[in-house]
Amino acid sequence: MKVFRFVAVMSSLLAAIAVSFVSASDPSPLQDFCVGTNEPSNIVFVNGKFCKDPKLATADDFFFSGLTKPGNTTNRVGSNVTTVNVNQISGLNTLGISIVRVDYAPGGQNPPHTHPRGTEGLIHFQFNIGKIKAVAFAALSSQNPGVITIANSVFGSNPPIDPHVLTKAFQLDMNVIKFLQSVF
Repeated sequence: MKVFRFVAVMSSLLAAIAVSFVSASDPSPLQDFCVGTNEPSNIVFVNGKFCKDPKLATADDFFFSGLTKPGNTTNRVGSNVTTVNVNQISGLNTLGISIVRVDYAPGGQNPPHTHPRGTEGLIHFQFNIGKIKAVAFAALSSQNPGVITIANSVFGSNPPIDPHVLTKAFQLDMNVIKFLQSVF
């Protein structure tokens, strides 16, 4: 019984000591924000942008009115993506976020794509199954996530990918591959 009590006390003591030495948190950022500017009037350069003097920041540095305007969906895929990143809202610099508005015609799609600098790097797509126009908003985990549309990058690459490689990779007839390359 004494051994059990001793082990229980020691375990509690060790747990208390271990807890008192454990601490975890995100490091404090060097600054709250860095309104990006292309003018090198300041020596601070963060994420590819010079930082505007924080005392000169205005509400317009954090505003974009373009999300209220529907995009033109009269194209091959029936969609339009309005991108809002650090280039449209300079106040997004260093915040690691951006947003898109996607307008869809009936049956329109945002073709399979990936974002090389965003956390949703997996191939994904959206499709309007409805019979009326649709709009979607998406938040992305990067101030400039980029986009790679799969069909464009495979069939429209410059220089082109050898049709023999694509024929074997997609198990398609050479004429189909050549046609797809001519379209893109």
